[in-house]
Amino acid sequence: MFGLDCIRDYVEVKKKVGYVPGEMPQFGSLRGSEVVAYLGGMRGGADVRLVRGLAERFNLDLSRRYREYSSGNKQKLGIVLAFMHRPQLLILDEPTSGLDPLIQQEFYALLNETREGGATIFLSSHILSEVERACDRVGIVRAGRLVRIADLDELHRIRFHHVEIEFATGARVPLDAIKAAAGGEDVVAEDHRVACTVKGSFEPLLHAIRDAKVTNLVSHEPSLEEIFLEYYRDAPRALPS
Repeated sequence: MFGLDCIRDYVEVKKKVGYVPGEMPQFGSLRGSEVVAYLGGMRGGADVRLVRGLAERFNLDLSRRYREYSSGNKQKLGIVLAFMHRPQLLILDEPTSGLDPLIQQEFYALLNETREGGATIFLSSHILSEVERACDRVGIVRAGRLVRIADLDELHRIRFHHVEIEFATGARVPLDAIKAAAGGEDVVAEDHRVACTVKGSFEPLLHAIRDAKVTNLVSHEPSLEEIFLEYYRDAPRALPS
């Protein structure tokens, strides 16, 4: 890692890497400040001013014993430990677990600042809105296998769109043509409005409505959650290239 031997050069490696585990280890009766000093020593020292600033930012009392911390405060300590030495690489496993909404917003701000500072961040999360907010690229794991890596924008484009079409009042609605259009699914009609899901190209749908009096057409990008569920919905199958 970083051209270093992780065993021989473990101190240098630890200086360059920050890690928030899925479950925090138990530090028993150690105070928060003692945990910081202990792990900081393993990295060749900690930036005291940065530690103090992070603790204030996340409203964390480092004088309290670890066993007295709530689950949220334990998570805050994990974040402080991961960021306190300005690492070049951060590996974060469900980092906002147990945090209240205001602290989550503060964490996202810290994440953006760190990314803009040039650090590489690997974020593992089941909160898909969090992934949308924090990440540039997304990897989807299924059954222990990485099935897709793509830019966030690419994932939004690659699968499907929700389309709503409004026709002029009293005008003919080409419902049969819309249902027959390649890539069109889940077609629902109500009065002079039609909603459907389009997979792939819009050309067949546009061809189906070319002679109709369309007054409005809106296409909604799918959320990352919808894309995720699409990958997981059916049995394993070949993915689009």
